[in-house]
Amino acid sequence: PLRYLSKLRELVKHEADKNKSQCKTMGPAKVAVPSPNDFLQKRSKEPKLAPKKKEEDGKKLLPLSVPPRTYHPVTRTKKNFISKNALAVMTGEPKKPRHFCVDTRQGDKYLLEPSGLFPKYINKKNYGVLPKYVIQRNEEMRREEEEYQANVLEQLKKKAMKVLSEEERTDILKALKKNWEEINRAYQGLPIVTDTRYKQMHKEELELKLKQLEHDIAAIEKHKCVYIANM
Repeated sequence: PLRYLSKLRELVKHEADKNKSQCKTMGPAKVAVPSPNDFLQKRSKEPKLAPKKKEEDGKKLLPLSVPPRTYHPVTRTKKNFISKNALAVMTGEPKKPRHFCVDTRQGDKYLLEPSGLFPKYINKKNYGVLPKYVIQRNEEMRREEEEYQANVLEQLKKKAMKVLSEEERTDILKALKKNWEEINRAYQGLPIVTDTRYKQMHKEELELKLKQLEHDIAAIEKHKCVYIANM
């Protein structure tokens, strides 16, 4: 019988030839050896400048009308700096000596003024005086408060609200406290045992009245200005 031949024989051959790489099994390929005359020369890889432009027809090129950036014009003055400096030295104030503090026997010294030992700030004329910005800020706050109060009064006048006087406020406060004392006396006189529904409801009603009166008294004592809307 004939030997078995696979149908994928050609495909396998093609895949095997495709995956082969050069110099994989048979060694390096034979290539031409470079000539010894083509050796690497010094500065051969550096960029070369363009050749200079030769003069056309033996004529020199005219210089540019705009001066280069490195051009600095020479300025000549008639000032005599030597006599000027000498005059400034003679008429100027002498240099004041600086205060030093020596703290070791080797003579190590340091300036006295920035050390904190020199009374620099307490001898200032404005020492302890409020700065101008603080005074300005306080004035602005006071002005804003006055404007706010004026705006509130204007709004209250528009809404037709009445301001209670000090006498009316005192009378109302006294009446509330007297009412609280009467209700508190009635609350203290309640029986200890509240075994009926009526006694419980009466006790809760007195407690609510006492709580409301305490809230009203605290509100009137806290606010000096009380406004009442005209109904």
